[in-house]
Amino acid sequence: TTTETNTFSSLYRPRLLVQLGHGLPHTEAHMEAAQRTLPRLLIIDTDPGVDDAMAILMAANSPEVQLLGITTVYGNVPTALATQNALRLLEMTGLSEGVIVAQGAARSLKAGTDMERIADFVHGADGFGDIGLPLPKSHYSSDHSAAEFIVRTVNTHPGQVTILALAPLTNIAQALMLDPQLGDKWAELVILGGAFFTGGNVNPAAEANVFGDPDAADLVLGSTSRLHILGLDVTQKCRLTGEQLLAMHGMGKYGTFVSKISQFYLNFHREWYDMDAIMLHDPTAMVAVLRPDLFEWRTGAVRVACEGVTKGQTVMDASVKGFHGHHGWADRPRVNVALGVQVEEVVRLICERLTVA
Repeated sequence: TTTETNTFSSLYRPRLLVQLGHGLPHTEAHMEAAQRTLPRLLIIDTDPGVDDAMAILMAANSPEVQLLGITTVYGNVPTALATQNALRLLEMTGLSEGVIVAQGAARSLKAGTDMERIADFVHGADGFGDIGLPLPKSHYSSDHSAAEFIVRTVNTHPGQVTILALAPLTNIAQALMLDPQLGDKWAELVILGGAFFTGGNVNPAAEANVFGDPDAADLVLGSTSRLHILGLDVTQKCRLTGEQLLAMHGMGKYGTFVSKISQFYLNFHREWYDMDAIMLHDPTAMVAVLRPDLFEWRTGAVRVACEGVTKGQTVMDASVKGFHGHHGWADRPRVNVALGVQVEEVVRLICERLTVA
């Protein structure tokens, strides 16, 4: 009942606020740095998705970034539904007029006519926990494909645009096919994907986003060193419990929305992981845009297995030793891979941006 929910929120809100750091003073250094820094231009490539929604709402509520556009792709939901969900989120944030939505690929690079793997069993048929949301009033606002929009935007603002990729990397790969020098023109590409020194979540070796288009992932990871990638090694450590999710109800429109749509996602974790908590994959990647200092990064070349029983596996070569003969690793750029994370600080920042709105 409403009374029970309000009572529960009153019990857990103080605890959650302490966990989030509300009311705690920021250091003068942080304040001065924020004042000196202009917002970073941001494109989010996404397949919303419960945790994608969390990342997008965080971006809308983060003065450190200016969201220029959302590009959509298959993954958690089919591409057309991903576009609808992006529009829903922009309407909620009041950013519909200022942020471009460009629809992207519906199939992986080498899919042919095969249907893509859609994770509706994780996020619900509508991607937002099947809570019965109305259709968005707006329509996507770009006449260009996602790849074209990315290329045009990065070339309009060379060296200034950060791309946060939260889904299979098909759109990013297609953008690089249109402009092979694109990786030298963006400020940074931050990728949610991979399982480097841990097991996968779609097979024993692979993480879902990389598995969704391993050929695209291998292309992108070989394109530039201006790249940070964080996968299950860090994201599965960052979690919100069922109690914390319930406590977010009533804590601003974003907190209430996240609490509602996360119940389906929570039930998936209860059934498949035997945990009363959700993993914060996409919002953790958003934190990497805002606070990369909260992660431990290691540099090395990365390749992706594109077929076989290890399809989607990410392999990192962090060694300084060379290899004799033709081995497929020569001239691959060294990219930044997250292997450690300050869990409490990351979760605190996620919750702060989702409950202060």
